[in-house]
Amino acid sequence: MTQPPEFTASPIRFALLGAGRMGLEHGRALVSLPEAQVVAVADPVEAAAQQVARLTRAGRTYSDPLDAIHDPEVQAVIIVTPTHTHTTLIEAAANAGKAIFCEKPVAANLAETERVMRIVEERGVSFQIGFQRRFDAGFAQAKERIMAEELGTIEQFSATGRDPAPPSLDYLKGSGGIFLDQAIHDLDIARFLVGEVEEVMAIGDAKVDPAIAEIGDADTTTVLLKFVSGAQGVLQNSRRAVYGYDVRTEVFGSQGKLVLEATPKTPLLRYGEGVSMDHYHFFMDRFQDAYRAEIAAFVAALQAGEVPQPGPRDAVESLRLAMACTRSLQEGRPVRVAEVQAGEAVPS
Repeated sequence: MTQPPEFTASPIRFALLGAGRMGLEHGRALVSLPEAQVVAVADPVEAAAQQVARLTRAGRTYSDPLDAIHDPEVQAVIIVTPTHTHTTLIEAAANAGKAIFCEKPVAANLAETERVMRIVEERGVSFQIGFQRRFDAGFAQAKERIMAEELGTIEQFSATGRDPAPPSLDYLKGSGGIFLDQAIHDLDIARFLVGEVEEVMAIGDAKVDPAIAEIGDADTTTVLLKFVSGAQGVLQNSRRAVYGYDVRTEVFGSQGKLVLEATPKTPLLRYGEGVSMDHYHFFMDRFQDAYRAEIAAFVAALQAGEVPQPGPRDAVESLRLAMACTRSLQEGRPVRVAEVQAGEAVPS
C-alpha cells in the first residue's frame, strides 16, 4: 500500500489538473496561499495550460494529467477536468499517494463512484469533493448555529436553485440530468444542514425549452424530501431565472428559523420611484469566496493532518440522492434513497 505524503513543511506542492474556468479559479486560490505552491499544470490545450501556469508560477506543464500525477515533486492534485476523466485520475493519484481535491461529481455512475472511493480509503490518501456551498459564510454559519441547537428540533427545510439560463443541449446530453448536474448542490446542502434523506418524490418537466424534454431531461423541478430525522423538505430548481442566479435556503425548527436569501451583488439599494438593486448573474460570482475558502480548507486540513470535508461518503451519498430524485421523476412515484444501489446506471 502506498503511503500518503507527509505535509509537515510548507508549501504543499500541487499539480492543477485542468486549465479551464475552474482551473483558473482554483489556481487563483492556490497562489494566494503561502502554504501552497503550484508546481505543475496539466491540460491538453497547451495555451490554456500555459495561461494557468503563468498565473500560478508553475514550473512545468503537461498535456496528459497522468504525467503530472506521477511528477515526483507533486504531493497533491486539484482535479478540474471533464467528469468522465475523474475516476481514472483519482485512482492514479490515490495509487501514487497524492492527496486529492476533485470537483463534483466523482462520476455519473454510483458503482464507479463507490469503487474509486474505496481505493481512496484503502490507500489512506486525503480526499475532498468540491461542494463549495458548504464554505460560503452564510451556509457555514448556519451549520454552526444548527449544531449549537439554536433551532431546537428541525422540522422543515426548503431550498431554491435557479440558473440564469440553461446550458447548451450538447452539454445537457452528457450532464446526467438536472438533479446530478444542478440540484445536487441543493441536495448536498440539505444533507449538510439537516441530515440524511430517507425518501424523495420529484415532479418536473421542460418549461424553458421543449428540446430539453426531447433528450429525456427536465428544466423545472420540485422535490419533496423526507429526512431520516422526520423533518420535511422541498427543493425547487429551474434552468432559467431572467433576473440572474437565484439561490435561497431556509431551515425551520421548533425554536426559530435560519434564512439565507439571494443577496444583492453590491451592498447598495437605490431608492427612487421604487427600490432597486443589482443581482448575481452567475454561480462563479455568487460563490467566488466559497470556492477560495474550500481550497484554503483543503490545504489547512492537509497541514494539520486532519480529514478534509466533505469527503468520500459525501461524494457517494449526494450522488445516490440525486439518482433517487431522477428515478422518482421518471417513474412518477416516491423513491426510498436506499433503493438506489451500486451497479445501476444513471437513468436515461
